[in-house]
Amino acid sequence: MKHIDKEIFAIALPSIVSNITVPLLGLVDVTIVGHMGEAAYIAAIAVGSMIFNVIYWIFGFLRMGTSGMTSQAYGRRRLDEATDTLTRALAVGVGIGLVFIVGQSLLKWLAMSAMNPTADIVEYADTYFDICIWGAPAMLGLYSLTGWFIGMQNTRIPMFVSIFQNVVNICASLLLVYGLGMKVEGVALGTLTAQYAGFAAALLMLRRGYGKLLGNATLKALRDGAAMMRFFTVNRDIFLRTLFLVAVNLFFTMVGAKQGAVVLAVNTLLFQLFTLYSYVMDGFAYAGEALGGKYYGARNRTMFDLTVRRLALWAFALTALYTLVYYLGGAPFLRLLTDEPDVVAASVEYLPWAVAIPIAGMGAFYWDGIYIGITATRGMLMATFGGFAAFFATYLLLFPSLQNHALWLAFILYLVARGAVQTVLFTQLSEVMEVKEVKGVKDECPNQKNSIKEAENYCL
Repeated sequence: MKHIDKEIFAIALPSIVSNITVPLLGLVDVTIVGHMGEAAYIAAIAVGSMIFNVIYWIFGFLRMGTSGMTSQAYGRRRLDEATDTLTRALAVGVGIGLVFIVGQSLLKWLAMSAMNPTADIVEYADTYFDICIWGAPAMLGLYSLTGWFIGMQNTRIPMFVSIFQNVVNICASLLLVYGLGMKVEGVALGTLTAQYAGFAAALLMLRRGYGKLLGNATLKALRDGAAMMRFFTVNRDIFLRTLFLVAVNLFFTMVGAKQGAVVLAVNTLLFQLFTLYSYVMDGFAYAGEALGGKYYGARNRTMFDLTVRRLALWAFALTALYTLVYYLGGAPFLRLLTDEPDVVAASVEYLPWAVAIPIAGMGAFYWDGIYIGITATRGMLMATFGGFAAFFATYLLLFPSLQNHALWLAFILYLVARGAVQTVLFTQLSEVMEVKEVKGVKDECPNQKNSIKEAENYCL
């Protein structure tokens, strides 16, 4: 058990660090424009960041699908399949990014129509969009690389890339804004520079760490019809699942905004507790993707079941800890975030909903990692649809009487439903899962090494 726990934390901890650094890209931009003297600058960055966050979130399947398929190939020691998966993911990711650039006028019109910013914000938001859209190939390509690294049991490289990106973003934005006197365009160019710097760094680390393996990469991976069909089938389910997630989160924010500034502020602050929980739980979900996929691919039922059990144990422990911390320290934390009396007073009324988030969300986060690892993406889609249905049914039935409490109850039930459906489906999956313990798996590396580690050392 110590061995599997060591594997779990070797993947989870760097992933947690990476997750924590991701919001810093947007936070740095907001901090810089916050000292420019015009509120319109802050609003424009907020609108632009929201647009790109939603776009890239929707295409998160490039990371998740790549991670699951790569980890299974790694477990089978079919490193040629892992290389082919990377080729497909990079081609699709960069290709989608180029399509965004070509169709940027239509994309901007749709995005601005949906966001509907006021006239004083539109000009600056347009500027931010027109510059940052050129980073789409880098961002989506980096999603593909990150998923591949996770599948190869390596979360250290994504962590280093995330840190490097933030350093570049800070330095470039400060230089352009305060050194060259730019405004919103300087912030956007700093973000764009960081995106391509991160992509380039990931490619460099890929070549240095996996150069020997990549020497066998060819474009034939793009001509394999059956493999491409599986790639798109897996990612289609994740794509549709993400649309349901985006719909719930955007609707949650929209309904909060319609209830006034105080309620919106309360919901935004309390939602930070969900975000903090997700940073850590996502790290362990990544461990489920990498290790679950590896042992599933190796057809090692004993180690697969052990991974599932140990991840469940750590998920329970972390959930209990978060619940206790939120119960005891939730109110002081909210007062740390704001000193606005009306917001603080209103937050106390809704704090119990935030305290319930870890318990409600544990199953959804925990199972997502396992399901991605075994590429049971249809089950993830069904579970998310179940949560989506529970959310909107609860909202429609109870909002007229309970108002914002109904919104939070709907969100809690949405999380519970996702975890519950996946639990039931996994019980059925495990009965038919083609995972069985074997003494060994034929090594696919040229000199027939005897273990995955030896194969990795030779092939990589």
